[in-house]
Parts: sequence; C-alpha cells; structure tokens
Amino acid sequence: MAAVVEPVRLDNAFMQDPHAMAEIFRREGPARQVVMPRGLRGWVITGYHEARALLADQRLSKDSARISELFQTQIEDKGDRADTEHVGARPFASALTAHMLNSDPPEHTRLRKLVNKAFTPKSVDRLRPRIEQITEELLDRMEAQGGEPDLLEAFAFPLPITVICELLGVPEAERAEFRDWSNTLVSADPAAPIEKAAGELVVYLRDLIERKRAEPGPDLLSDLVQVSEDGDRLGEHELVPMVFLLLIAGHETTVNLIGNGVLALLRNPDQLAALRADPSLLPGAVEEFLRLDGPVNLATLRFTTEPVRVGDVEIGEGEFVLISLLAANRDGERFEEPAKLDLKRPTGGHLAFGHGIHYCVGAPLARLEAEIAIGRLLERFDGLALAGEPSELRWRASTLMHGLEVLPVRLS
Repeated sequence: MAAVVEPVRLDNAFMQDPHAMAEIFRREGPARQVVMPRGLRGWVITGYHEARALLADQRLSKDSARISELFQTQIEDKGDRADTEHVGARPFASALTAHMLNSDPPEHTRLRKLVNKAFTPKSVDRLRPRIEQITEELLDRMEAQGGEPDLLEAFAFPLPITVICELLGVPEAERAEFRDWSNTLVSADPAAPIEKAAGELVVYLRDLIERKRAEPGPDLLSDLVQVSEDGDRLGEHELVPMVFLLLIAGHETTVNLIGNGVLALLRNPDQLAALRADPSLLPGAVEEFLRLDGPVNLATLRFTTEPVRVGDVEIGEGEFVLISLLAANRDGERFEEPAKLDLKRPTGGHLAFGHGIHYCVGAPLARLEAEIAIGRLLERFDGLALAGEPSELRWRASTLMHGLEVLPVRLS
C-alpha cells in the first residue's frame, strides 16, 4: 500500500524562497499537493514540460463562477470556520476577478479581442518616446535626491504605473492609492483587508468609468466604454474587472521584472560588466531576467474539468491546479545550469508570461518598459550597487507575484 503524502503548506518560507521549495517538490515528481496560505488545497506543477502542456490544456478551466463554487465545496467538506473567514463570500473581490484571465472560450476570446490591438508590438512601440521621457524624468529625480534610494519606490513602480494610467486615462492626481490597493490585492493577507481594498477600488473604478462615458478622452478606457468596430461592447459587470486587470497586471509584472532584473545584475558583476560593455545584449538580457527570476510565482488558479494525469499522479476532477512559472523556468530538464544568470543564453522558451490562450496580453509593453528602464539606469549610474547585504532583502508575501519589498541601492 502506497504511503499517504500529506499536502505541504505554502507559508512564508515558500514566498521568501520559492526556488528552494520547488527543488524539493521536483525531486518528488512534477506535481505536488499543497495547502495555500488561506487554506485552499490544490496541486503545484513544477516540471517545465508538464507546466507548458497544462497551461494550454483545455481540460483545465479558469471559469471564475465555477472556481467560487469549488472554494465553497472545500470549505463545507472541511467544516473549517477559519477557512470560511478567509475564502468565503467576498462580493467586492469577486466583482474584480470576473475578468478575461479568469474565463474560458468563447467568453475569453471575445474579451481579449476588445483589448488585443492596444498591446500589439506595433501599438506598444508608439509608446516608446513617452516611456523614454518618463524614465529620464525619474532618473533625473533620483540623481538630484542622491543618497540610497529604494529603487522600487523611486523608479520601478512609478514608471509602469504612469504608463498604464496614461494609456487608460487615469488622472495623475488619482494614481497614488494604486500601490496600496495592488499590494493588498495580490498578497496572502486575510480576507478582510483584501475585501476592504477591493471595495475601495470597485467604487473608484465605477466612478472613473462613468466619467469616461460622460466625457470620453483619447485613451483606452474611453474606447472600452464605447461600442467596438464589430458592434460589441463591454457590459457594466465586465468593465470593472477588465480595467482592474489592465491596471494591476499592467504595472505589477513590470515592477517586479525591473526590480528582479536589476537585482540579478547586481548579484552577478561579471554579467553586469558584460552588459555595460555590449548594450546590444539588453533584449536577450530581459528574456534571461524573465526566465531566471520572473515576476509571477504561481500562475492564476485553474481547476480540472476531468481527471488529468501528471507524471505518476492522477489529479481528480474539480481539483485546483497552480502552475509554478518560477519552477518551470528553472527546470534542469529544459535549461542548462538553470540557476545561473547567462545573458548570452539562447532566448525563448521560458514561461514567465504563460503559454496558450492566456499568454500575457501586456508582454510586449512589459518587455519594452524593462528594456528602456534597465538600459537607461545603467547608462546613468555607472557605480550602481546594492546598499546593504543581499541576505537582508525580503520578498513580498504573495504566492502570485514574485517581487521584492524594497531594493535599496547606491547610485555611485
């Protein structure tokens, strides 16, 4: 009789060093049963080939309504009041999460079509001059202030939040609260603060949408409020989660990509020197940053619609699956010396932006912002270095996003 393997709880140790735990999981097989910080039970996938296949597997669904039902089933099965408090009814949070990332075709196809053209490489490249301008302004401000700034607060956060807010038409005076809302909504916090942040954001977004409907501007949100070329339009219940997804995903991913990329360079002075000597390596460097320490830890939730075999494990119908993009991108079966930063590594193949129909729609924008930001940062500050010991750095308490809390640096 096979031994019963208890699920592993993904606690703060996992969030601080997901790579170490992924190595342990991988030795046991490509799928491992876990318990999430708020009590949700599911399976984490760590193998590259299994992860890539499952990201595109139609037997895994992202239907937000069905996910809510499965949450409730787990709570009732366990009879655990603490879990009910954490994973129970959260009307505002639910209003935000019913977006295209949590939907299946044909609904997903329809929703994605409405925003796709704003994020094509050609459309994104038109933003290049403005991204370069914002970058230079932020670098000027950092240089004038001197000292040892937190690179995330001074640079990596304000760049993408400014870009996505300008793209959507969020007034400058109304952007300050997005950092706090975003930090809370992607965290592993208990339900109460998440529901509070979600409620505040829902109220704000509904008001913003009404203003755009009354006075449209030359921005993406005004376009989304109007009827599209083929006569389709987003309903009220679709607009709020769509704008939420674009705002949060539109800056969170890039903040972490810039921060993690700079940290990787500062921890590997030989690679930093190589990039300074040959700036043409920068596009490939961004791909290597994405592979080595990508901005997303566990991909957003999926569930099985029928039994699915992963390696030697059969995952039953109606079970949650969490695909570890970080673990897949460090699988030695796919990448040689996977824990090593190598800016000359052949590009392509990593799963940092996902795979299949849910591949990140904003990937071209994130790549462009990171390339400009990191390139200009290194040009401006040739003595850039970590301020403090690398061992003192802390990662955000999130199983979704993979980014630092702060990144203190010396500019010279």
